[in-house]
Amino acid sequence: MKLALSWLREHLQTDAALDTICDRLTMLGLEVEDVIDRGGELAAFTVGHVKEVVPHPNADRLTLCTVDTGAEVVDVICGAPNARAGMKGVFAPIGTTIPGTGLTLEKKAIRGVTGYGMLCSEREMGLSDNHDTIIELADDAPVGAPFAEVAGLDDPVIDIAVTPDRSDCLGVQGIARDLAAAGLGRLITPPVTPVAGTFRSPIGVRLAFESETADACPFFAGRAFRGITNGASPTWLQQRLLGVGLRPISALVDITNLITLDRARPLHVFDLDALAGGIHVRLSRSGESLAALNDRDYDLDDGMCVVADSEGPVALGGVIGGTSTGCTEETTALFLEAALFDPKRTAATGRKLSIDSDARYRFERGVDPAGTLPGLELATGLILDICGGEASEVVTAGTVPDQTRRIAFRPSRVHALGGLDVVKDESVAILRALGFDSRDRGATLSVSVPSWRPDIDGEADLVEEVLRVKGFDHIPAVSMTRGHALATPAVTAGQRRVRWTRRVLVSRGLDECVTWSFLSETEAESFGGGAPELRLDNPISAELTDMRPSLLPNLLAAAARNVARGTGDLALFEVGPQYADDSPEGQSTAATGIRRGRIGARHWLAPPREVDAFDAKADAIAVLDALAAPTARLTVTADAPDWYHPGRSGVIRLGPKNALARFGEIHPAVLGDMDLAGPVVGFEIALDNLPKPKPKATKARAVAKLSDFPAVERDFAFLVAGEVTAEKLLGAVRSLDGKAPHKVAFKAVSLFDVYTGQGVPQGMKSMAISVVLQPFENTLTDADIQRISDAIIAQVAKSTGATLRT
Repeated sequence: MKLALSWLREHLQTDAALDTICDRLTMLGLEVEDVIDRGGELAAFTVGHVKEVVPHPNADRLTLCTVDTGAEVVDVICGAPNARAGMKGVFAPIGTTIPGTGLTLEKKAIRGVTGYGMLCSEREMGLSDNHDTIIELADDAPVGAPFAEVAGLDDPVIDIAVTPDRSDCLGVQGIARDLAAAGLGRLITPPVTPVAGTFRSPIGVRLAFESETADACPFFAGRAFRGITNGASPTWLQQRLLGVGLRPISALVDITNLITLDRARPLHVFDLDALAGGIHVRLSRSGESLAALNDRDYDLDDGMCVVADSEGPVALGGVIGGTSTGCTEETTALFLEAALFDPKRTAATGRKLSIDSDARYRFERGVDPAGTLPGLELATGLILDICGGEASEVVTAGTVPDQTRRIAFRPSRVHALGGLDVVKDESVAILRALGFDSRDRGATLSVSVPSWRPDIDGEADLVEEVLRVKGFDHIPAVSMTRGHALATPAVTAGQRRVRWTRRVLVSRGLDECVTWSFLSETEAESFGGGAPELRLDNPISAELTDMRPSLLPNLLAAAARNVARGTGDLALFEVGPQYADDSPEGQSTAATGIRRGRIGARHWLAPPREVDAFDAKADAIAVLDALAAPTARLTVTADAPDWYHPGRSGVIRLGPKNALARFGEIHPAVLGDMDLAGPVVGFEIALDNLPKPKPKATKARAVAKLSDFPAVERDFAFLVAGEVTAEKLLGAVRSLDGKAPHKVAFKAVSLFDVYTGQGVPQGMKSMAISVVLQPFENTLTDADIQRISDAIIAQVAKSTGATLRT
């Protein structure tokens, strides 16, 4: 929201300096993003008088203008078609930097003729996109005067970041009200005087909605005008719009823009002669279309609120008007609209059609219902003053929704919730200055909420109003009370897991990503989501409609974008929330990563290879091991979800029910849907499923167990059934760690060969393992090694039914 300082002073009687106003706005929650001083930026630009225009001797499309700058007469080369003798324009001398282009004017010849300055267009001055013609100033503009002063651009402009809940501050009046309540002046907005109509409106208004859609437009008001002249706006109006970055168009359009910015009340004007029959506001029907004022045609869906005549839609309610009924310089009769449109339907329509407008911006945040008729009357007075003519009686349809709300407010809650002592009378005065009326009922006040504050819903909101006007900087700093001498840890166990997970994955060469928590409905359904309760009511785009059931699809989409730009070897991960349902328990924290392309540096000794499922498994196991998961007791099952390749994926479990992670090659069909060439492997670790670490009796490190005795390595080959997994076989061996004769440690147990074929019975396979035995009490003898080997063979046979292969 941009407003000029002089505009603000029309609603606020104050002597406060600009810096004081900006500081107070920020303290009120209306953050000042920038203060634009166009006067200083445009100091070099002056009013120039074109005395003579002759054709350029060496260029057909250029002219040579003789310009009186007030200080001297110079030659200027110009290509604008409206350059003519007698006009006054904006002159820039040599050495001036042009705001719209950033170029600095230099003295140089163009087709053999040297120019000594420039006559500027609106785009070059940074006022609009118009570059076809140069700016024409009023005939009474003093030659040599600063352009910023003549155009009213020497007035500082305050750019405020208005939060979505403060729709009332999308108008200058609302901002002035807040400043007045904060003690920075007196609100002086004059009341609006109704204008009596001199004739009956030739067209009526009708609301054509079913009961369940009546909120699409609960109230519509308008009036007709005849005998008007729609020319250029007066200078004061043009300067006001130019000062806040709006290009003046015509008197009628400029008036509606003025009311939109001044009172946060969007209006629209129709050419009365272009309307076929009366106006009826209804929902659009599939197949209808609208040629809009932004020179684009839109195909409408069912359920969009439209303003229509007997021939079809002429405007999208609360969003944009149509060209067929737009006002032009030839307009002599018009119909002025002031209506209420449903915020949600307006937002959905604008988002669906990708239309951004000042009207939509305000309607979707909530427009003051009580300001509808005053806005109509204010615009009526301006139209009659500027364009002449006469106005009809006001016609209406529907009723203004009753916004009466009363909230029980205990002034003592200001201290309880905000930590600041504010006496009751001061709280009442602050609320009254903001437009709230209160009735004293002892310790509790009954406070009525003004119609322009839809964001106020309960007592806590009233506490916030008192605090922000009183000043958050008045809240005393109070030290927090410690329950005991030692501070409790600020980081939870879950947060520590997330940090360690990031550290491990980065150390393994993966790059961290941060993606949206949303994705498209199609992608959500492909990864186990798509439930109705996870669909967003107000998505930021049509491609981000559902909460993500998995982090994988967003990582795959990021990989696809990188591959499209020539980066094929990728290793990406993300740690964040994913959603199974809309309950608190349905949100879980996952660590997810993908790899694509080749692993390993380009080298003749060890050439790079394509990624495979075991790379994803290694990443997952590394994280689980770093998080102190009992990796020796983990098992792998082949029941990964459908988005993994069957036979090239698995689930890492701790017990039969607790799935800690899943990994594998991403299914080719899924990659095809994501427009990503494979192979791609990935893993998903459910960090919330890891067992909680047991508290240690002491924080001292355990004594390192070192042995002076040599380790012994033995190999075993077993014949097992085809369905027996390597994990089961290795687990059987590891279960003897520390329990076998002499209590030796099984320092390493690994699989190094799997064989099927000649010499192995049908349905069986040979699995060869290596076991490293580390004694701590004495050197192992041959008899010791034999007893341990017998124990290993017996334990494997008991657990898997395997026999030693001879």
